[in-house]
Amino acid sequence: MFRNPQTTTTLMTKKRSLREWLDYQQQIHPAGIELGLGRLREVWLRLHPGQFQPLIISVAGTNGKGSCVAYLDAILGAASWRVGSYTSPHLIRYNERIRINDEEVGDDELCAAFERIEACRGEITLTYFEFGTLAALDLFSRHQLDVVILEVGLGGRLDAVNLLDADAALVTSIGIDHQDWLGDNRDDIGAEKAGILRTGQPAVYAETDMPAGFLRAATTIGAKLYHAGDDYRYTTGLDEWSWQSGGTLRHALPIPAMRGHCQIQNAAGVLMILHLLRQKLPVSREALRQGLMQAKLSGRFQVIDGEPLIILDVAHNQEAAAVLAGNLGSMQFRGKLRALFSMYADKPLQAVVAALENAVDEWYIYPLDDERGSSSEELHAAVLQAAGHAGVNSSDSLRDAFQDAKKASAAGDVILIFGSFRVVGEALKMVML
Repeated sequence: MFRNPQTTTTLMTKKRSLREWLDYQQQIHPAGIELGLGRLREVWLRLHPGQFQPLIISVAGTNGKGSCVAYLDAILGAASWRVGSYTSPHLIRYNERIRINDEEVGDDELCAAFERIEACRGEITLTYFEFGTLAALDLFSRHQLDVVILEVGLGGRLDAVNLLDADAALVTSIGIDHQDWLGDNRDDIGAEKAGILRTGQPAVYAETDMPAGFLRAATTIGAKLYHAGDDYRYTTGLDEWSWQSGGTLRHALPIPAMRGHCQIQNAAGVLMILHLLRQKLPVSREALRQGLMQAKLSGRFQVIDGEPLIILDVAHNQEAAAVLAGNLGSMQFRGKLRALFSMYADKPLQAVVAALENAVDEWYIYPLDDERGSSSEELHAAVLQAAGHAGVNSSDSLRDAFQDAKKASAAGDVILIFGSFRVVGEALKMVML
C-alpha cells in the first residue's frame, strides 16, 4: 500500500546488508538533521497503528544521558523486568544503539525492521536518525517488553524520540551545545529539552542548577517536576554513598562501577525516577545494588591499564571537558599526561581545550576524515590560544598520533584520548586489538 515501486523491486532482487542499509539511509534525505515529528508520526502510524505497550522512560540532557540509560537498563534488568534501551551515537557498531534484555540487537533483526519502515514510508523522507529511532520502537514493540528507555538525540521537543509520550522523564544536565538548533543560552536550551515532559507525569532534573527556562516550560506543560537538592539529596563517602527523598533513605549504596565524579549525580537522578515509578516498576535493594555495580558504558572516563595508562572519554563540549579535568585531577599521575584529540568544527574547540589546560602536558592533534571535522590548522590554533604553554604535535591520522604519543611516553605517563564519539570509537578498536 505504501511501497515505492522502485524500492520494492530493489528489495525483491537483493536483500540489503546492514552496512548497505545504513549507507542508503545517509543518502535518501537531503539533510543530516531535520527536527520535527510530523513525517515520523505518519510513518509510525502506518507501521504500528495500535498502542505502544511498554512503559517509556525518556532521558535528555547535555551530558550524562548514556550513563543514566546504562544505570536504568542494568537496575531494571537485575529486577527481572524485560527492558529495551535506545541510545546514540554508537562507538564501534551500529547495533550498540538498540539493546533488548541486555543484548545488542542482531543485524538480521535490524535489517528486517528497516525493510518494514521502507515499505511503509512511501514518499516520506526520513533521516538516518529517524530510521534508527523507528527501527528501535518497531523492535521494542515486537519483543513484549515491560519498559523501554529512550535517549534523546538532540534537544527534546522536536527530537525523534519524542514521538511517543513518556511515562517518566529524566533530564540530566543543561549546558551550551547544538546552538544552531536549540538556542545560545541555557534558558532556551532548557525549554527545548523540557519538551520531553508530559502533563501529569513525573520528571526529574538531576543537577541542582536548574535554568529558569526549563522550569517555566515544565510548569507550562504541567509535569510533576522533582529537582536535585530540593526533592532529593545524596551524600558521598570514601566507598559508599547515600540517597534520600522525603522519608525514603537508601544508605550504604555501592559506588558505581563507572568512573567519574558526575556518576553519583547521574545515579542519584536514576534512583529518583525509579522511586517515582516504584508502584509500576518495583525494584529490590539487591537489584539496585547489582545494577549500580554492573552498569558499564565504554568511552566514559574509561581507563585501560598498561604502560602507558590510556584513558578514553567522549567529552566534546565545555561542560564535559570540565568534568573530565576534575576526574583527571583526582588521579595520582607520576608522569606526564598527553592528550590526543580531534573534534567536529561545530564544537567549541578553544573552550574545550581551555577546560583541560592545566591537566595536559602535551597535545597530539589530527583532522577527522569527515567534512564536519576540524582541520589541523583549526585544532592547532585552538590549542595555541587556550594552552599555549603546552607542546602541540600534528599528525595525519589517529593511529599516527597515537604512535607518536606512545613513543614519547615513559613509565608512569598517561595518554588521554578524547573528543567526538568517532575519535573514541576508532581508538577503542585500535587499542583493543
